[in-house]
Formats: sequence, structure tokens, C-alpha cells
Amino acid sequence: MPKISVEVPAELLDDLDDHVGEDGKFVNRSEAIRASIRKTLDVLDDIDERQGRLDDEQ
Repeated sequence: MPKISVEVPAELLDDLDDHVGEDGKFVNRSEAIRASIRKTLDVLDDIDERQGRLDDEQ
């Protein structure tokens, strides 16, 4: 799996960390970030589909 490096504002990490750990929805930050990216891409696909920008092959 490729690794990337990004700068993230502290307030976003603080919010993210509220959902990570034993009592959270995610095991670790990486899992939470991957889930967030996947959800964002799904939303963008929905928008593109409504705008007629997606190929039928996807």
C-alpha cells in the first residue's frame, strides 16, 4: 500500500482522535483517514453521477 505524507491542522486531528481508540469507531488514525477518503470519494461519485459525468462502465 502506498504511503503518503500530508499536513493536517491540529483541530482536525483532535476531532478525528475523538473517534479513534478503544471506545471509538476506528482502531487507529490510518483506518479513520482511509474511511474518510473512501466516504468522500463515494459522495463525489454520487455528485458526478447526478451531473452525468460518470461512464456507465464504473
